[in-house]
Order: sequence, then structure tokens, then C-alpha cells
Amino acid sequence: MLFLSPTLLFLFALPLSVLSVSNSTNTDTNTCNPAHNGLATGTLQYNSDCNATTWCDNGICRSKGCRRDEFPLGYSTGEGRGNGKHINPPEKCSVDKFCPDEGSQCVPKTPVGQPCQFDRDDSCLGPDNFKELKDTSGRGLNVNGSICLNFVCQFANITAGSKCEIENTGYIAYGPSGEFVYVVSRDNCRVGLYCDTNSTICIQQKSVGGSCSADKECSSYNCLPTRVCGTSPSDPRHFPVWVYAIIGIGIFGGMIATLVLLFFVHGRQREDEREKRLQYWREQNAFRQNILQMHETARASIFSAPGSTSRRSALFGVTTEDSQIPMLQHAEDSGSYEVGSENEQLVMRTPYTHGNKI
Repeated sequence: MLFLSPTLLFLFALPLSVLSVSNSTNTDTNTCNPAHNGLATGTLQYNSDCNATTWCDNGICRSKGCRRDEFPLGYSTGEGRGNGKHINPPEKCSVDKFCPDEGSQCVPKTPVGQPCQFDRDDSCLGPDNFKELKDTSGRGLNVNGSICLNFVCQFANITAGSKCEIENTGYIAYGPSGEFVYVVSRDNCRVGLYCDTNSTICIQQKSVGGSCSADKECSSYNCLPTRVCGTSPSDPRHFPVWVYAIIGIGIFGGMIATLVLLFFVHGRQREDEREKRLQYWREQNAFRQNILQMHETARASIFSAPGSTSRRSALFGVTTEDSQIPMLQHAEDSGSYEVGSENEQLVMRTPYTHGNKI
């Protein structure tokens, strides 16, 4: 398709410019061959033996005296950057002058009918009614109503039905299927018209939905593969109100569904934790009941065994007649029952002798 794309030109030109900067130094002692000055094949980018900050002047690379861009390529912005030293970029030209491709110095703009450098619409003098003719769409159709067409400055003022001039330029481009030729077609018709290739007459551009064979035939500069003019890729998309309503309902519905899902998930987790605690309590209660049962079994076995009375008395500290008999017999055998009584009274009085009260 035929479409004017300054961005594509910049992408093609950038690798060559970077290569030129990396292969040269910023001195005025490098030699160059003026015969090598010209447009590179395929990209049509201006190229020479000098780097981006110098131009070829009679076989010697000298520092450039002007610039076109706000931030030109190849100039360092501080000490120690770029090529090791700070290089201030040259000044930009005034409105009545332009900076040529080689960047030698600012020169007056070229009047209509005079030679101009390729695709340098800014180098041509504009007409008096340039406000009516200049392109304000940002597509680069002309600059202030003037255009460099076939290396000659012209006014882009040809009206519908009048003879026009075309410049078709092929560029090497690359896509998924490989290398192909990308053709850019330019003409000197007024904005809103295009120069028909067959009749070379300015024709009104077609609106969206019209049949087309090239981008320039559409007012949107977007001829679809179906050969129908489509909307401009840069145009914003507008949707009806019901689309926003559905999107809003979907957003709030998703939020509510998420909250409900989290509620049920957390409820299930709480039930699981509650079941774990209940099971733990049951296990602890069963363990306690087992301990109590073992205690009761042991107690019952003690009372039911022979001689349980004396063992029970000894266990619980209860004194009975049976338990005192051995002590009395021992006292009688020794023949000193009274002495035993006195000793018993002495033992009973012993805590008081130490000042302790039982």
C-alpha cells in the first residue's frame, strides 16, 4: 500500500546514523570523499564518510554548523560521555532559513521551482496563504503549504480536477514474510485531495467505507486489506453506553461473587477448626475418665485384698486397735509399758519444746 510514514523513515535511518557515530571521531582531521555523499540505498537516508557531528567539506570532516533536531544524534550531554569529551550541539536555524542534510550551516529557504534535497519540505518557502494549505494532521503531507516534490520546491495548492504531480518512492521494509518494498506516494494536491496515479488529477479523498487501492485515497489514510477505507489507527474508539453498563455490572458482580465465595470458604475453615477443637476436647475428656477409672480400680483392689485394713490404715494414716497391738506387745515384752507411755508423751511434747505449734 501507499502510505506516508515519517516514523518508518526514522526507524530505517537510525541504524545507519548510529553506525556512523560509532565508526568516526569528532575531529576536523579525518578525511572524506565528497563523492560518497548522498542517499543510502534502500533507506534514502543522507550518508557520508563523516560521523553524525561532522560534515564533509572538500575532503575533510569538519564540525557541523547547524542542526535540525532538538536533540541531535551523536552529541554528548556531559563530561566523560559520548566520545570522551563534551560537545555542544550547534544552533538551530531561524524560521527563514533551514539546515541542509549535511549540516554545514544555516542557509536561506529555497523559493518555489528551485532544487531541494529529498523529502525536505521545510527547506522550501511557503506561499502567502500557507495557513490554508499547510497540513495540520501530523501526517507530514507538507510544511506550511510547500512540498519538495521530485527534488523541486512546489506549493501543495492543486485543486480538485486539476493536473497534479506524483512522487512515488520505494523503501526496503521487513515483515513476517521477509523483505518487501514499501512505496510512499506524495503529490502537490491540497489537503483532502489525492493525485490519481492513472489520470494524474486531484480527486477528493474517500470517507470510511469507500473502496480504495492505496492509503492516500482515504481521508483516514488507512486502506484495509479488504480494499475498503477504515478508520484511522490514531482515532479514539467510542463505545455505546450499554457497553459501559455491562462492564460496570460485571465489575460489581465479580466483587460480590468474590465476597460470597470468601464467606463460604472461611465458614468452611471455621467449621473445620471447630471440629478439631471438639475432637481435642473429647480426647482429653476420655483421657481424664481413663485416669479416674484407673484410680478407682487401684483403690478398689487395695480395699479388697487380704490385710487391707492395716494397709488402708497405714495408707490413710488411721490408727485402729489392730494397728496398735504390735506396739503394745513390743512394750510388754520389754517390760516397760510405762516407759513406752512416757516416751510417747515425750514425743508428743517435743514440738512444743522447740517453740513450734502443731
